[in-house]
Amino acid sequence: MKYEVLKRSHVKRNIIIAVVIVFVLSAIILTFTRAKYKTTASIPLVNGIINYDLSDLNLIGVYIQEGEEYIQTNEIPTSGYEFNSEESYCTINNERDDTITLSFDMTTQNLTVTPLTKKGTKCYLYFDEQASGNEYILASPNAPTSHTIDWTGKESYYYTGKPDNWVSFAGFYWRIIRINGDGSIRIIYQGVADSDKPDGSNETGTGTQIGTSAFNSLCDHNRYVGYMYGNSVSNYNFTHTNTYSSTIKEILDIWYKKNLEGEYIEYIDENVGFCGDRRVSSGTGGGTSYTYYQPYTRMSNSNSNLSCNKNDIYTTDEFELGNGALKYPIGLISADEAMFAGIPYWNSENTNNYLYTEQEYWTMSPSNFDATYLYAYVFHVDSLGRLFTSTVHWTDSGVRPVINLRADVQLTGTGSQNDPFVLSVE
Repeated sequence: MKYEVLKRSHVKRNIIIAVVIVFVLSAIILTFTRAKYKTTASIPLVNGIINYDLSDLNLIGVYIQEGEEYIQTNEIPTSGYEFNSEESYCTINNERDDTITLSFDMTTQNLTVTPLTKKGTKCYLYFDEQASGNEYILASPNAPTSHTIDWTGKESYYYTGKPDNWVSFAGFYWRIIRINGDGSIRIIYQGVADSDKPDGSNETGTGTQIGTSAFNSLCDHNRYVGYMYGNSVSNYNFTHTNTYSSTIKEILDIWYKKNLEGEYIEYIDENVGFCGDRRVSSGTGGGTSYTYYQPYTRMSNSNSNLSCNKNDIYTTDEFELGNGALKYPIGLISADEAMFAGIPYWNSENTNNYLYTEQEYWTMSPSNFDATYLYAYVFHVDSLGRLFTSTVHWTDSGVRPVINLRADVQLTGTGSQNDPFVLSVE
């Protein structure tokens, strides 16, 4: 009886051992079967530190660009760099294998290796310094095609026609007017996202402006052609000081304080300025005398340029190229910038242009003062896509803010409507 019990116990033990062996073999076969058909591996890298536990991948090299050379580091860069897929490679048993493709997502910090079929694979990742904002745009397929000298004395690169010059910043769409001579990026408001359009962007309509307004509520003096202005005297220098804010400047200041002040100010250039050129072509420019300002002469002769005098370059700080009169770094497009973009003077029109919105909106360039009717005139872009003049107290012209992004902002995107240039802050 005792022998039978021992025999049955022995058989039961053997059965259990056999089941365990079958289970282990099945697991091994399954593991190798899965490994055989697994050709791509994605490795999450947390907080930029290299983390991995795949036995068939041994990631050992990360290199970042420093000048013209690469230096080794033990951290994946999280910003300021872009993955160089052409320079990066993998080796198998210390021999380079160019059939392996590497890709790396800077946003998710995920590395993808394709195919991954052999043990002993070692990969070397290279990261290039990301171009600054103006360099990124100028190197892109949608770079500005024309250039001229602006008031900084350096080359400014501007867009014309209907380019892919879209920017998404601070929750709004913008269009790039030009890369300023100091490298900052001048952009004009294009509106908030439109849910009725596939890409969300606004090309035309009232959504391309923040509202309508008079340029100044009064018009019976030369001083009212100014974005800022002085006292009501006959002397030019007193008339065109920057003592008082225009009606439109007050609106722009309120909008800036509400929408851009705070988390976005570190990305905005405060001192390349905005030109409201009040240099005189004829007349005195003081009091109520007949006066034509230089923008009028340039526009009527289709001879625009980006020169300006210090008193009329509106900046937040006073220095060699700025009047320091602004509290907030916001302004309007100039008539010269509009003409460079392809907007013609009043006797012709151009609707095939990125500045055409089917609306009329203000520039900050003065035109003239009519002493007979006591009307001050400033240029605007009209609804037919041309530069025209309007009395400053006309209330139906639109307001399209213009700001300047810093030259060193980090950008992604291509500039198209579906893939606008986007600051890394977003």
